[in-house]
Amino acid sequence: MAFCVNCGTQLPDTGRFCTNCGSSISGGTPAGAPPAIHQPLDYTIQGDNLQVIRIRLQPGQELYAEAGKMVYKQPQVAWETRMSGETLGEKLLGALKRKLMGESLFLTYFRASIPGEVGFAGSYPGRVQAFELKPGQTIFVQRDAFVVAQSSIQLNIALVKRLGAGFFGGEGFILEQLTGPGTVFIHAGGDFVEFTLAAGESLQIDTGCIVAFEETVDYDIQLAGGIRTALFGGEGLFLATLTGPGRVIVQSLTLQKMRRELAPYRTGGDEHKGLDLISGIFNSDD
Repeated sequence: MAFCVNCGTQLPDTGRFCTNCGSSISGGTPAGAPPAIHQPLDYTIQGDNLQVIRIRLQPGQELYAEAGKMVYKQPQVAWETRMSGETLGEKLLGALKRKLMGESLFLTYFRASIPGEVGFAGSYPGRVQAFELKPGQTIFVQRDAFVVAQSSIQLNIALVKRLGAGFFGGEGFILEQLTGPGTVFIHAGGDFVEFTLAAGESLQIDTGCIVAFEETVDYDIQLAGGIRTALFGGEGLFLATLTGPGRVIVQSLTLQKMRRELAPYRTGGDEHKGLDLISGIFNSDD
């Protein structure tokens, strides 16, 4: 009896593909000894304003990370930067998807033959969130949020279901889709606020402040209110509406807001002309 080397699902005695993830069966692991990558990950998250993920790899465990997110590693941790996928076509398709997600074309893989430690961090002040995903469990996160994950985690793109959400949702049509099993870490700005919505319970959020939500949560965009609120409320014309059941994580600071607040100091003063108040109504990028 064998296990899928991609998702860890028990494989049938005959067949060419995994019944859970669809991966081609090229070998397995004996029953009673699941792949090492599915061992619980030993990690801690340290820091306040720019947190560091400290992961202590055990022999056989493997991670992959967004290029440039590693802070340090011990010499016994081997690393290799490569495109995801086995064939040239899969590599090119993966590169295209990652470009759409706003990520780099390459991923960096880390593996330890003996115990060793490696550290990762985000690129600007904010928080790190870990998700322990079960086989087949999926979460959606904002673009650029992915930091590092066990190699059993599937990273993909997801298109929003509604046209309005795509045009006015702050993140465009593209979200990152992460599917278990395994542990994955994401990063976003400021502090996090977490909600667990009951079935039918809704939450209205500034469109750019959504960090992550479970696949059971419905995502839509609605008008923020009257024209006066849209013009002078400072939040744009639209709000994201998330409806439960499921878990939702919101950030207090977006990268766009931080850039906007720093911009007056680069241009020599905090000057706002009349038309500037209206120019960002339809461009809800914060």
